[in-house]
Formats: sequence, C-alpha cells, structure tokens
Amino acid sequence: MLVKVQERTRLTSFSHGAGCGCKLGPSDLAAVMATLAIPSPPDDVLVAADTADDAAVWRLPDGGGLVATLDFFTPIVDDPYDWGRIAATNAMSDVYAMGGTPFLGLNIVNWPVDDLPLDMLGRVLQGGIDAAAKAGVAVVGGHSITDPEPKYGMVVLGSVDPDRMLRNSTARPGDRLFLTKPLGLGMISTAVKRGSATPGHLATAVELMTTTNAAASAAMVEAGASAATDVTGFGLLGHLHEMLVASGCAATLEAGAIPVIPGVLDLARTGVVPGGTQRNHAFVRPATDWGELTEPEQLVLADAQTSGGLLIATHHPDALAAALRDRGVTYAEIGEVRAGPPGRVTVTGRVAVPEPSRNSPAP
Repeated sequence: MLVKVQERTRLTSFSHGAGCGCKLGPSDLAAVMATLAIPSPPDDVLVAADTADDAAVWRLPDGGGLVATLDFFTPIVDDPYDWGRIAATNAMSDVYAMGGTPFLGLNIVNWPVDDLPLDMLGRVLQGGIDAAAKAGVAVVGGHSITDPEPKYGMVVLGSVDPDRMLRNSTARPGDRLFLTKPLGLGMISTAVKRGSATPGHLATAVELMTTTNAAASAAMVEAGASAATDVTGFGLLGHLHEMLVASGCAATLEAGAIPVIPGVLDLARTGVVPGGTQRNHAFVRPATDWGELTEPEQLVLADAQTSGGLLIATHHPDALAAALRDRGVTYAEIGEVRAGPPGRVTVTGRVAVPEPSRNSPAP
C-alpha cells in the first residue's frame, strides 16, 4: 500500500509554495523584527542580525570564526532524493556567502507520517546526507516533528578567517557587481508544482540548485572582494537592496547583463510566478527605478530563488573574473555600486536571455 501511495503522490502537492519562495516576505519579516527588543551582542559576535546578513559569526578563543546558519523549506521538486540534495546545498550556501567553509550539519525535519511513507523521508534524508558529504560536511543528528506539510533543511556550522570574512554590509561606491547563477529558479519551481514544467527546465533547475557556491566563495576570498550575499528567497533585487541599505550605498544594474534561464521570461509573461516573487516585487518597488522594464521583466529580477548564486561586490573585477574562471564558475558582471540613497537601485536596459556560453568556462 505504501508503494502505491508513493507512486501516485507528488511531494510538491503537499506544499503551499515552493522552496525559498515560502519565506516570510521581506516586508513582513522587517515588521516583526522591528517589534523585537534584542540586547547588544557580546564582543565575540562578529556578525549578527542587524544587517540582515546571511549567517551569524562568533569569534573563537583561538581567533578563528564560527559561522552558524539554518535553512529549511517545503518540497521544491517531486523527487525526494533531489529535494534533500537541494535543501542541504541551500543550507550550506549561507556559510559560503560569508567566505567560510561548512563542516557540520544537523537535520530539521517536519513530516506528515499519516500521509507520506517513511521510506520517502529516508530518501530525502539520504539526499541531504550525500550532498553534505560531497561538500565535506558531517551530518551528525537533528530534530523531527510530525506536520501536515513536509519540510526539510539543516543547521550548518562553518569556519571562517575573520580577517577575510565577507559581509553584506561592506560594499563601496565603485564596486562592480557579479552574479554566479542565472535567475528563474522560483518560476521554474512554481511550474513544477503546477505540473507544467518541461523536462529541460526541471533538469536545469535541479543541476543549478544542487551545485554549491564553494568555488565561487573561494574565488571571491582570493580576489579580495568587498562584500557578498547569496541570492535566495528575497530574489536578486531584495538581497541587493539589503546589501545596499547595510552598506549605505545605491546601485545601477544592467538588465541585459543579468543571466536568466532560457524560457523563464515566458513563464513570467504567462503568470507562472510564485507568491514569494510577488511579495519581493512589492517590497523593492518603492526603492527601484525600473526604466524600460515591463512587469514580467521586473518579476524575473525579483524572483525568489532557492540555492541561488552569489552576488559579489568588488573593487577588483578583473581579479575576481580570473579567479572565477580558474575554478570553472559561470558568472556575469551585472552592475555597479554607487553613492546615493541607501538601498536605491536603478535598472537600465531590458532583460535578455544570455547565450549559454556567455562568460562560461570552456567545456
């Protein structure tokens, strides 16, 4: 009986949204955070919640840094093993965004034990364990509860050199902006949930979401980047806005340079848009000069990503480009940080789908 249930059940049918698109919207989260009385952290806390950075960092007695983060979400694909791999890769991403190296993971599991078989949960967990092990991360336990809606993710700990750590709050006017994965994962995930994703889109999305940001992280540390964040649930514009507010800067984006998965703009034009993307769009609209962009193009730039790429600000673009190429990381140079009202983004040009080989390493 359990086999029959597993064969006919689509994991994404149990989810009210898709992946990081299920996050509280940035406006809602900001409203909640504004109600909290958070004590000043101890001196050993190097990065806390005040700049909306990707992870917390604690200075260890030997002078090193401990990076701590967690991330979990509802099913984003129907294959349980792939969901596990994606969730683990996404959870490790926050450590890479700080320029750190993850080493320890703890599982977070919510599971509808009366509706989905436990062997399916085993496949989810195995996917997470295998993705973590491939990245050198030991999964040593976790916590589970019963829940009508399945959810999975990890607490991840990492190490970082505090003198080479990357923050989202240290971008400077004149920095060039780089992005290491194309946009559109939220819209493809929504198509998966609706049962309308093409096999090509699904394969592309899974490949991107299970590729870690380890190589991109190492490249930005080597090249002396100014600031970084990973692009996840708040979309490119939401995470850029957070970076700019924290850094006291503005930015200009060149829409035609921003990598987009082929076919995603068509999804936006036909309304295949996650609720998280719509919330992101509403959040960034007051701080964004859209120029010539149509609403579907705007939504692509606000699309809620899961296990997206790194957004990197650097005063040394040639060095960063060379370091990324040396490690086989696909990237695009998409704009520039400038002086201006903190958080303000000006978009020039129109969204285009880049050629597959654009700024890609040689095969």
